[in-house]
This record gives sequence, C-alpha cells and structure tokens, in this order.
Amino acid sequence: MSIGDIDLVARLRALPTTAVSDALDRIGIEGALHGLSPLANDFRAVGPAFTVRYASVDEAGAGTVGDFLDDVPPGSVIVIDNAGRTDVTVWGGIMTEVAAARGIAGTVINGVCRDVSASLTRSYPLFSRGRFMRTGKDRVRLVAIGEPITVNGIEIRPGTLIAADADGVLAVPAAEAERVTEISEDIERVESDIVDAARAGSTLREAREKFGYHRLQTRRPT
Repeated sequence: MSIGDIDLVARLRALPTTAVSDALDRIGIEGALHGLSPLANDFRAVGPAFTVRYASVDEAGAGTVGDFLDDVPPGSVIVIDNAGRTDVTVWGGIMTEVAAARGIAGTVINGVCRDVSASLTRSYPLFSRGRFMRTGKDRVRLVAIGEPITVNGIEIRPGTLIAADADGVLAVPAAEAERVTEISEDIERVESDIVDAARAGSTLREAREKFGYHRLQTRRPT
C-alpha cells in the first residue's frame, strides 16, 4: 500500500461501520455483507481485501485449506468465499496463529471457522457465518486466489477496502474509498453534534432537525 492508502485505512479504522454504511447508502453503493458477525464484539478489522475462493471437492481431486496464507501481505483482510457453507470450516487454529504473527488485519469468511479459542486468545479478528468443528480438508478445494469474488451479491475485488466491527462487515470499492471515508467522517461529526445539543438541553427532535439527521443516509445527486 502507498502512504495515502495507509492514511485512508487509518481514517476508516477510526469510523464505525454504521457511519460507513450510511455513507454507502448516500452514494448508492451496496456494500453490506449480510449475515457475517465477529467472534467477539471488540474485534475490528480494516484493510485491503485479499480474496480467496473455495469449491466442493469433485473429480478433480481432494483439496486442502490454508496454504495461500504464505502469500498474504501484512495489513490485509483475508476474505474467503466458501459459498456460505456452514457444514465444513475453512479456517482454524494454525491459520489464526500464523496470520496473527504475520500482521494480517483479520479474516472474513463466507462460511464458518473453528478453533475459536485461538482467535479469542490471540485477539485475532474473525468474522464469519458461525463456528463448526468439522474440517474442510478433503471436502473443499482452493479454486482461486486474488480474483474477484461475490458475497451476498456484493463483488469484492483484491484491494477492495474491508471494514468490520461488532455491527458486521462492509466492502468499500477502492475507487470510492476516499469519498466514502469523507462522507462517513461528516456523518460522525453530525451525530456527535446532535448528542452534544441534546445534552445541552435541546430536545432530540429539535437537534435531529437542526443537523439534518434524517437525511444523512439519503441518496444525493453527484
């Protein structure tokens, strides 16, 4: 990543996904990855996506999971598409230990993980559709690394910025990341102004009307 990209990631990391989601709504971009949740509410992951896709084992032969980890740059958020399967896992304790040691920002799985205790002990951010103990070895095979994937109809390309926290996971297209971040920061300032006004004695209705709360996420002409 360039210095500018690092600064943008730092700015996004300071923002809740709620503000980023509202910013995406304002400019008409779908980016919310429905159904993905953190293992712990204090987990947060922000960074460029490193994309991985699995498929079921077929006549092409048996598969394995995790060897791609050697190719992931530090600061990346690994995004794994296992077609939303919840019956086999594609992430476990060894991968958590290695990813944490190598400075990877976190992992998002369209599927499930296992060895949850390792993630919690290492404070390594994991976001998934759940947890299950059965391995994906010999059940799934790695079919793509560093190619576009689609999760819940949202395309995620290598370098798409991922923002994830206790409220869920968002994908922000790289080309729109600066704009989305600026709008998100503005939304955060407005909401802070509303809270300050209410604490100072304003009614909530008056404060929201004054600062345009109900229009924060409304799509606007470019």
